[in-house]
Amino acid sequence: MTHLQEGDKAPVFKGKDQNGKTVSLTDFKGKRVVLYFYPKDMTPGCTAQACNLRDNYDQLLKLGYVVIGVSTDSEQSHQKFIAKYELPFTLLADEDRKIVNQYGVFGEKQMMGRVYDGVHRTTFLIDEKGKIAHIIKKPDTQNQTEQILELWK
Repeated sequence: MTHLQEGDKAPVFKGKDQNGKTVSLTDFKGKRVVLYFYPKDMTPGCTAQACNLRDNYDQLLKLGYVVIGVSTDSEQSHQKFIAKYELPFTLLADEDRKIVNQYGVFGEKQMMGRVYDGVHRTTFLIDEKGKIAHIIKKPDTQNQTEQILELWK
């Protein structure tokens, strides 16, 4: 899993969002960033997680949080995911796996006896100074927002 620790400077990422616009961590200097990595658009767990963040998005915004999702899906896949579930936040298309590798969340996984490489669901809470305040290594897809608010009061 990730080599990063709480207190580390967050790796400065740069990637394309669902509309092909370049987004970087430096764009959010002075803000609290919820950077969540998830395996795949439209899958049950990823949909539950995204919808939980969507349903609580106004509350997160009021508290000054920026929400950014990252997966290795394409921009087109993200567009469909956003449209179908009315997601109000940015999703980064990390098809070349640069960001997932920077954050150490891509690697061997196992499901139902099958071993394969993929994205480990992980959420990084990055403070206003660009430091990793918290790492949620096993996000609760149904209650992701509650986990965030519990850690970041």
